[in-house]
Amino acid sequence: MNGVTVGVGARSGVPVDEVLALVAAALEEAGRTGSDVTAFATLEARAADPGIVGAAQRFGVPLRAYGPEELATVAVPHPSDAPLAATGTASVAEAAALLAAGTGAVLLVPKRKSARVTCAIARSLRFRPNEDAATARLLPQGQGYIAGQTEPRTPPTHHPTAAMDIHAHSDVHDLRHHGDAEVRDEKLIDLAVNVRTNTPPEWLRTRIADCLTGLAQYPDGRVARAAVAERHDVAPARVLLTAGAAEAFVLLARALPVRRPVVVHPQFTEPEAALRDAGHEVRRVLLREEDGFRLDPAAVPEDADLVVIGNPTNPTSVLHPAAAIAALARPGRTLVVDEAFMDAVPGERESLAGRTDTPGLVVLRSLTKTWGLAGLRIGYVLAHPETIALLERAQPLWPVSTPALVAAEACMSRAALAEAELAAHRIGVERAHLLAGLAEFDEVRAVAAAEGPFVLIRIERADAVRERLRALGFAVRRGDTFPGLDRNWLRLAVRDRVTTNRFLQALDQALLIEG
Repeated sequence: MNGVTVGVGARSGVPVDEVLALVAAALEEAGRTGSDVTAFATLEARAADPGIVGAAQRFGVPLRAYGPEELATVAVPHPSDAPLAATGTASVAEAAALLAAGTGAVLLVPKRKSARVTCAIARSLRFRPNEDAATARLLPQGQGYIAGQTEPRTPPTHHPTAAMDIHAHSDVHDLRHHGDAEVRDEKLIDLAVNVRTNTPPEWLRTRIADCLTGLAQYPDGRVARAAVAERHDVAPARVLLTAGAAEAFVLLARALPVRRPVVVHPQFTEPEAALRDAGHEVRRVLLREEDGFRLDPAAVPEDADLVVIGNPTNPTSVLHPAAAIAALARPGRTLVVDEAFMDAVPGERESLAGRTDTPGLVVLRSLTKTWGLAGLRIGYVLAHPETIALLERAQPLWPVSTPALVAAEACMSRAALAEAELAAHRIGVERAHLLAGLAEFDEVRAVAAAEGPFVLIRIERADAVRERLRALGFAVRRGDTFPGLDRNWLRLAVRDRVTTNRFLQALDQALLIEG
């Protein structure tokens, strides 16, 4: 386990006992002890203060001091105006801790305060030679509770309908594999990518094209942000526009002071990948086929301070009740709900977008699926203004392009929402046709509760069937890259009836060939 650095800010003359008391509380919060501390760090002007010097001496570690110019270069997640005016940095404790921890540092405990002292705990993500990032960022194999394990190393939590797992670097799931890889550079009929076909519509292409004469100006997201806010009946301060939902996962992983994140699987793998890349140790709750891949809120550990779940979930296509997801909310917990496919559900029933009464709720939306804008990258976050401000500070300048902003505004119009609703009903009809066709095959088992624009199916040796389908001209999404699934699963995008009938004929041939 890497050592940690303690950043300290204090008023002149503060006694050593007050510094030690706050540091001890922060270390306990981080699950660390004094032996884990490798250095104290503070502002140069406080480096001779007896309270800070004495605290470093008690721990037997060096005290590192930084000038205000150095500290001011460090972005801090919890800035304050008072230290900014007095020292030039918005948080002495956080900036000093991160600077002393070195490249790739993350905060284990953000700024904590007593009457006259602030402190923060950081650690560096340093890797040994020939060690990949995933190895250093995950717990060793066996340190999680798995259903059926007789002697877990850590006390088990009873999960009646889901298994909890913590995967080490030997994890067989390729979290970076996405559906577009199935069709890239090959001329195949695409059932692998969940973007609606024949999109973007002509009127949207025209709106986007008309803005191209203004590309010399920097993007201004105020109008689009207001349009999203009006569409969900929330204040603009509760909206953040992003370069697709994928950017939002990265912002959440980097900006939030998370210590015990949990991702509910099977689901879109990018949230876990982003958390891993930010140095977090990710726990998994695995929903089971025998339960219809449905959520039981009791399966999520009580100590989780971040929970991520999709609704409807990719790849299972299960639409969880809004009440079941809202039951996961807790004070001190961030509840992230990925609603990238919710606009493909008629009436968007079970959506939590626009809810302001659920503590810690963060809802992510994407415009790339229904409107065919995957290449433009546009999505948004709905959350409490404090959370939005925290994420916004982690974004680069002008993160969303002018064409994407124009598209966002256009897709919030009443006419566009009516078109999306009509498309959602059409998808439901075509999905029913696909499921009926799949039911004719004894070898195929589909997740019947599908509510999204895709269907998850199980076939023995599905990996071999997938290759046969490719030879017959069809690309489908492999399932074994999703935690909780294996080589026997495939995901199929819902398409028009003609395409579906052709696919069912190809599937029949592929199954006959496999025997």
